[in-house]
Amino acid sequence: MKFVIQRVKSASVEVDKKIVGKINKGFLVFIGITHKDTTDIADYLIKKLINLRIFNDANDKMNLSLKDVDGEVLLVSQFTLYANCERGNRPEFIDAAKAEKAKELYEYIIKECKKQLKIVETGIFRADMKVSLINDGPVTIIMDSDEIIKEKRDKHE
Repeated sequence: MKFVIQRVKSASVEVDKKIVGKINKGFLVFIGITHKDTTDIADYLIKKLINLRIFNDANDKMNLSLKDVDGEVLLVSQFTLYANCERGNRPEFIDAAKAEKAKELYEYIIKECKKQLKIVETGIFRADMKVSLINDGPVTIIMDSDEIIKEKRDKHE
């Protein structure tokens, strides 16, 4: 699973010329899901996401989390995060989870985030979305469960 997190001053998602999700200060999160992803992996990344300290404190240090700043979240599914560009110039998406599994995990992530945060907005799964944002910083963090969980596993070996 991959989360591409952008710290934003505002962000919105439009489908068919209608705003379907809109936030102020917080995170725009693009979510990529692969075949081997599970709710346990989602739970781990959600916890990291919510506690990620990348908002500035009074000393201008990245030291505050979403909860600390009353931040909002806009979650957008994006299978293209699993593009494989090894061969040729046309990406392959064989590493992206099939739509049914991806939708199930995407909806699970939404549900779990809503349990912990006041404002959680979303795009529409499999829709042609137009995403707008004002990036704050810019600050962009990529969380890849393969890398994070491997590092965690390696530290404990």
